[in-house]
Amino acid sequence: MKRAVTLQDISCAGKCSITVALPVLSCLETETIVIPTSLLSNHTAFESYTAFDLSDKILALSQGIAHNNIRFDAIYTGYLGSKDQINEIHSFVERYRTDRSVFIADPAMADNGRLYSGLPDDFAQSMASLISIADVIIPNLTEACLLLGRDYRAPESYESSEIMEMLSSLASMGPGRVIITGVHSGPDSIGAMCFDMEYNRYSSSFRKKHEGIYLGTGDIFASVVTGCMLKDLPLEKAMENAVDFVGRCIEETDKDPEKRWYGVSFEKCLHILKGYIE
Repeated sequence: MKRAVTLQDISCAGKCSITVALPVLSCLETETIVIPTSLLSNHTAFESYTAFDLSDKILALSQGIAHNNIRFDAIYTGYLGSKDQINEIHSFVERYRTDRSVFIADPAMADNGRLYSGLPDDFAQSMASLISIADVIIPNLTEACLLLGRDYRAPESYESSEIMEMLSSLASMGPGRVIITGVHSGPDSIGAMCFDMEYNRYSSSFRKKHEGIYLGTGDIFASVVTGCMLKDLPLEKAMENAVDFVGRCIEETDKDPEKRWYGVSFEKCLHILKGYIE
């Protein structure tokens, strides 16, 4: 069984980050080690929350794991709440990456044209330094624009040729494989596009668009991609599975729309994941 280590925050209440990554990866037959970067009482869509920055614990935790001769087939990062955390992850990857492991980075820092609250204006430059050493990156459209230093426009205004150019530009920054999520294909269709530099191959996958905000879907998407790639599926198939799974989670959530703010009803869909890797 392949083993991944994921470094991102834990929200004790609410469905995002590690609390969705761990069950998704487990259902994709990936043994998962977690190193929390922050601890939150609940995710930030609640009216209030309590948070603890664990940046100064990352090194000690990783050393404890390494002393027990535990190695990883994948390093997978999600939301990082400060430039200090980016620096810590940079050091972690350089220290514990091997020739056998893949580094998958979800540069979770923005959406709908804006950085997440609390992040400094120059955060994207720090994140660009991290993705330069990644093997696979999974930004949404806003994050792709920030990493490339471009202005963000409404998603439906992007032609596929422009997304393809953005994919190749991001790949040239270091990662050989790139997926951009939140891409539109017509007014009623949303999904993702990817580029694999090794094969010079582009691909896309779309599903019916649902109106509204669905929290945690980016974390679920990146976790499905990570688990599928550790089962040796090609990038485009991992992306296709992630688009399909997130779409099904949203459809399940729409049966009880009051639950959207808490996170999507992914638990009722976990059985689907087995079919992606059989």
